[in-house]
Amino acid sequence: MSYALALQDRIAIVTGASRGIGRAIALDFAGRGATVVVNYNKSASEAEKLHKEIAAAGGKAALFQADVSDLAQAQNLVKFAVDTFGDLHILVNNAGITRDGLIMTMSEADWDTVITTNLKSTFNCSKAAVRHMIRKRYGRIINIASVAGEMGNPGQTNYSASKAGQIGFTKSLAREVASRGITVNAIAPGFVDTEILQAMNQETLEAAIKMVPLGRKGQPAEVAYAAAFLASELAGFITGQVLGVDGGMAMM
Repeated sequence: MSYALALQDRIAIVTGASRGIGRAIALDFAGRGATVVVNYNKSASEAEKLHKEIAAAGGKAALFQADVSDLAQAQNLVKFAVDTFGDLHILVNNAGITRDGLIMTMSEADWDTVITTNLKSTFNCSKAAVRHMIRKRYGRIINIASVAGEMGNPGQTNYSASKAGQIGFTKSLAREVASRGITVNAIAPGFVDTEILQAMNQETLEAAIKMVPLGRKGQPAEVAYAAAFLASELAGFITGQVLGVDGGMAMM
């Protein structure tokens, strides 16, 4: 297969890559010629299946288990990529969870876990990656945020706050590292057909889809294509931006 957006000889880390959007990004990047470090935390069997699928298609990948909400483990992930493959060009901060609930009933633990997993992991991995990218004067950092971080979502104050934080983080870091040839952008998916969406109550899901101007769910591959564009040379003059892949939900 021929790809217009080639990532030949690029080394990429995708966090939370064993399922959903992260999995689609890892597959897409590998298909475009990148060597992908597939990060996972607890989903070892899914990560191994992904590794085999990439290899069967002729791609290159390596697995690395790490809880990227922990700084030391995030640093070890980046060190593994650089030590094993000699470089790191692309970081996709995709690891994320939900712990939904109205604020009156949301526990402190559910708040802290979501903020730590979704937002602190973005800080941890970016901090580690930037140290290498600055020396090379090149890098692409892509943060997988959410339309919830732009619009808010009832029952998701923790998740929405973490994703809004990622967007602010994206814009700030983009300003810090632009002079070193590093771009930092975010993607804000809407309702994408992943395990999280499949677990929703059918009535709630149908009501949610009515909010989408294009009238359908997104597909993980559509988010992956957006990530491939932002990771490519063609996006070298784009930084500090939020690319909505949401069917038009967050139109301003």
